[in-house]
Amino acid sequence: MATTDSRRAIALALLLGTAGTLHFVVPKQFDSLVPKELPGGRRLWTYLSGVAEATIALAVAVPRTRRLGGLLAALLFVAVFPGNVKMVVDYERKKKPLPARAIAWGRLPLQWPLVTWALNVRDSAPR
Repeated sequence: MATTDSRRAIALALLLGTAGTLHFVVPKQFDSLVPKELPGGRRLWTYLSGVAEATIALAVAVPRTRRLGGLLAALLFVAVFPGNVKMVVDYERKKKPLPARAIAWGRLPLQWPLVTWALNVRDSAPR
């Protein structure tokens, strides 16, 4: 039977794996989060971040690499925060419908519980 710590790690891995997969299934929605100033084009960065999320998901799912995976997940959640801020700014500037703007704003404070979750997975992983 899986422990609570293992279930939390697997849930995090599923979240990351799903997000990583979505980068390939519906890349356009992620492209808009990438600053146009980055070299190589937005789609490249969308795909690279999808690969990163899927790879980190695998690291979190495997007990032997879970400590590293948890740390990488926390760093990833911090790294994507500017993209979430960009989404808010873009949605406000374009006067997107209120529900879309509310979701964009709601994503901002949710990043920190994700960071905490990832660090808890790291800290509870087998050594």
